[in-house]
Amino acid sequence: MTAAGDPLALAEALIARASVTPADAGCQALIGGRLKDLGFSLHDLSRGEVSNLLALQDEGSDAAPLLLFLGHTDVVPPGPDSAWSSPPFTPTRRNGKLYGRGAADMKGSVAAWIAACERLLATGPLPELRLGVLLTSDEEGPATHGIRAVAEELLVHTGPIDWCLVGEPSSARALGDTIRVGRRGSLSGTLRVPGRQGHVAYPALADNPLHRLAPVLAELVTEQWDTGTAVFPATTLQLTGIDTDTDASNVIPGEAVARFNLRFSPASTASALRGRIGAIVQRHAPAATLEWWLSAEPFESEPGALRAAISASVAERCGITPEANTAGGTSDGRFIAPLGAEVVELGPVNATIHQVDECVDIAELEALSGLYEDIIRRLARLHPTD
Repeated sequence: MTAAGDPLALAEALIARASVTPADAGCQALIGGRLKDLGFSLHDLSRGEVSNLLALQDEGSDAAPLLLFLGHTDVVPPGPDSAWSSPPFTPTRRNGKLYGRGAADMKGSVAAWIAACERLLATGPLPELRLGVLLTSDEEGPATHGIRAVAEELLVHTGPIDWCLVGEPSSARALGDTIRVGRRGSLSGTLRVPGRQGHVAYPALADNPLHRLAPVLAELVTEQWDTGTAVFPATTLQLTGIDTDTDASNVIPGEAVARFNLRFSPASTASALRGRIGAIVQRHAPAATLEWWLSAEPFESEPGALRAAISASVAERCGITPEANTAGGTSDGRFIAPLGAEVVELGPVNATIHQVDECVDIAELEALSGLYEDIIRRLARLHPTD
């Protein structure tokens, strides 16, 4: 049992649980027990093998605004243990850092938030503010049965969500130097180009699909999709894989497949991008087929009380002014923003996330917990009780 209010000990306890997505490995049970002791009610919103936990304060005014912390307990696979300086699921303190899979993404943030709540609520609830915690074990995977699946029923349990703080590792070089106030959309495509298999020495008797695919890819990677917006960078396309149905050096393949992903700004829509890419494919490979997967629409939260509280807290405690941007990948905040909440992401430095020897600076972890505590206090002061 780790001491209440200690983010480091709790982070170590969470890292020790090998919760490779979609497994939770007992993380949410540990966290739920801590929150239940603080007077939170627990709602199991699990879907199949995915664990989803919603914890809400029972005490306090129902009319008080709600601040929801959004996080995930799953982690990406660590790869071979031999590649790590210490085992990925054995939390290890070394040179002022805490090492282990999930240390930065994002068990450290979850631990920092829970510890902040424990310190704040040690003497009772804050009547000026309701606190909630929403966790999933399906953020690093397909994100199908996690927050996406429970978002529609969330408001039944919570009522209006005023603010949502996401614990993703947003910081670039120093804690608090960057906060995310939105994210780009994500559109993935699989392009299948049919051909006719044959001997490479007799190309007239075959139809090489790679030769049809090549000009398509050349056009896709040089196309300017848009120039972005004042807040969002320009839309980009990246190829992620090319396959054929044979790999023999003397055989012309019968099919070529290319996979790609677009991270798109609000200057483009998913529908328009599909149309433009379809036209490019049609010019060069009219028999080809396209399969699409839209995993995220772009979103942005307008400046509000949460961003102001975070910025003031970072300025006071870290001595810097955070840059608000929409860079990086996607986050589960995309499922909460449409519910009307102001969504902002604040977490530790992301330099080692998804890497071998992932780590978080121990002093930074403790400072992050202090930031979270201060942000809660600032938002509570906006709504003083009579």
